[in-house]
Amino acid sequence: MSAFVVDSDEHKLIRESVAKIAEKYGQEYFLERSRAGQKVDELWTELGQAGLLGVHLPEEFGGGGAGLAELLVVIEELSAHGIPLLLTVISPAICGSILAAHGSTEMKREWLPGIADGSKKMAFGLTEPDAGSNSHNVTTTARRDGDGWVISGSKYFISAIDECDAVLLIARDADFVGTRKSPLSMFVVPTDDPGLTLQPLPTAVVSPDSQFTVFLDDVRVGPEALIGAAGDGLKQVFAGLNPERILAAGISCGIGRYAVDKAVSYARDRAVWSTPIGAHQGISHPLAESHIAVELARMATYRAVELFDAGEPAAEAANIAKFAAADASLKALDQSIQTHGGNGLSKEYGLAELWFSARLLKTAPVSREMVLNFVAQTSLNLPASY
Repeated sequence: MSAFVVDSDEHKLIRESVAKIAEKYGQEYFLERSRAGQKVDELWTELGQAGLLGVHLPEEFGGGGAGLAELLVVIEELSAHGIPLLLTVISPAICGSILAAHGSTEMKREWLPGIADGSKKMAFGLTEPDAGSNSHNVTTTARRDGDGWVISGSKYFISAIDECDAVLLIARDADFVGTRKSPLSMFVVPTDDPGLTLQPLPTAVVSPDSQFTVFLDDVRVGPEALIGAAGDGLKQVFAGLNPERILAAGISCGIGRYAVDKAVSYARDRAVWSTPIGAHQGISHPLAESHIAVELARMATYRAVELFDAGEPAAEAANIAKFAAADASLKALDQSIQTHGGNGLSKEYGLAELWFSARLLKTAPVSREMVLNFVAQTSLNLPASY
């Protein structure tokens, strides 16, 4: 473990616990399940039972009462063992954080203990085919119907909803259209509700967390489904977006560590004409640069989570961390594949199949272009470009 990111005693224990579980299953388990379109339920259950999925959630609702930093350690360490699980960012982090911050007491009691122990999972339904990164343009609409709502529309690139009990859904609230900007409301919608259907969205990503288009055809929900106040959904969703960026950076940092570790091990052992290939600067220097980039990204990521847990403004740091980590992981993975030569493309080495997972995080959960827009306009006070 690098000295640049210094773990507390608690973080060391968490990291050791995650490593023990990850090594029990191994990357091959993750890849075999992913290739076959299967889930990693045994791993998920064991992480939940160990208290690792809900480490950041309130103790009174079954969580560990720690901060987002502790969940970051869990997610990074899983990825550093070649197991990047998108659902760890979605269910406990985004959905769990939003419910903990804005859900009713009854809603917290119903959902948070299960999210914490892994027995319940929740998807996040924000993205739409025509809205892209602009949450203000959400067109899925919720209309009042008695004391509840009827929701119609569609969502796009919704991760792992096929294995989730509910989706935390963002919809335009018809009651407030024309009276306020971006009148969004948030609902917890069970995935077995009539009118909700899933359509698989094939991608090149090798992962158990599949992607779906979600169609909502007059889906009815009661008053208990509403999160917080109607029409205030845009404010509420930001309780989950900074954690999303920070923890996505954690996945990237973990992939970067995994890639560098694999390449270094190979470069030490692989000999050509009796000389380890790692003795050549053509191999060692690019790996050193990759390591530097990953460690800088880790420092940015742990600084971002430190600010978040302290209640300080963390949006700039979260976006910078996500940007830096995505680039660093791709650099490290590409160099690791190159170091392995032809073996870098072999399934045996578990590198090439991680590439699309790493590449996905350059676009999601927020694209590098939107990060640059944010930094230019917010950090540098340049004129708005959109």
